[in-house]
Amino acid sequence: MCFNSSIKYSIMLLLLFGCKKLYQPAAIQAKNNYLVVDGIINIGANSITRINLNRSLNLNDSVTSTLPELNATFNIVSSNGDKFPLVDSASSGIYISAALNLDINLKYGVQITTSDGHTYSSDLVECKPTPLIDSLYWEQPNDFTVYVDTHDPNNNTHYYRWDYIETWEHDAQYATPWGVSNNMIFAVDSITQKTQCWNTNHSSDILLASSANLGQDIISKFPVITIINPDSRLNMKYSLLLEQYALTADAYKYWQTIQKTSQQLGTLFDLQPAQLIGNIHSTSNPNEPVIGYMSASTIERERIFLYQTNLTNWRHNTPIYSCDTLEIPVDPTDYRIYNDAYPGYAPYYFISGGPLVLASSICLDCTFFGGTTIKPPYWK
Repeated sequence: MCFNSSIKYSIMLLLLFGCKKLYQPAAIQAKNNYLVVDGIINIGANSITRINLNRSLNLNDSVTSTLPELNATFNIVSSNGDKFPLVDSASSGIYISAALNLDINLKYGVQITTSDGHTYSSDLVECKPTPLIDSLYWEQPNDFTVYVDTHDPNNNTHYYRWDYIETWEHDAQYATPWGVSNNMIFAVDSITQKTQCWNTNHSSDILLASSANLGQDIISKFPVITIINPDSRLNMKYSLLLEQYALTADAYKYWQTIQKTSQQLGTLFDLQPAQLIGNIHSTSNPNEPVIGYMSASTIERERIFLYQTNLTNWRHNTPIYSCDTLEIPVDPTDYRIYNDAYPGYAPYYFISGGPLVLASSICLDCTFFGGTTIKPPYWK
């Protein structure tokens, strides 16, 4: 055993230090920013279709964010020749249609012309009505898990996919009614306050389930998300919006491939984009891979809310910062005048007839931890 281990270790050292030249495989060196088409054609009544156009990142790209494909001409096309345009929203790479009433009995696809004149189109696909969500619920023996139940009484769906958007409230350690602008203290309102913040996160996991091998078209207790105790997302109030889509068998197989690939460790043995055979093609260069699979279905949505008080033994993350305070005199001519000579501090409260109490800015401003101070319209 020891002799074999020594030999293996020696071989490893030889391999590590005996190489004179760094190997750079062609898959890493090539500048292959493939077009990525992400979204579905929404065939619900008065429904808006949103499709994200991006470019894939190379393994050695320094950027970690997406590369949006801007200024493209984008159309939904039907099997009877109708076209419905999508417009780039705020130059974000997210293309949005008007509210449409698409005929569920037709087939649909997309046509894309990028700003450099390259053209792409998808196969025409059948429309799939999505069954209702039966129940969206959570359980928490220790960690927190959201589950979904659904079924198709007509036994026609069999293949399901889900996305979700989670939102959580996080507040500053200290609440203050005061803000500072141009060295003047003012009373904040719902727009200028920095006590309450809301963060929003879109799911990145590929969530799939199939009832094809079951006797009935039923999906029971499918786990949507698990949040490990403790986690600051559940320190106050949390909401999850689930979106459910019906898939064809071919679309399900495609997303299974994406799912398996995304769960691997990112080695050279992972599937390359050329191996992700979708239904979107380059019509100007048939050899150019395109990442994406266009589907057409209705979308079913369900939202749940959760208060931290609903949980059992949920542990709060302990702040890793201190909330120091100090007192300073106010200007006798105008107490609102703020001498900005205390970096790292901000107005906390006034002592009646006395000084102004400052506190560490990080303890008064929830935006230090991201999110927005604008309350979501659905928040209750």
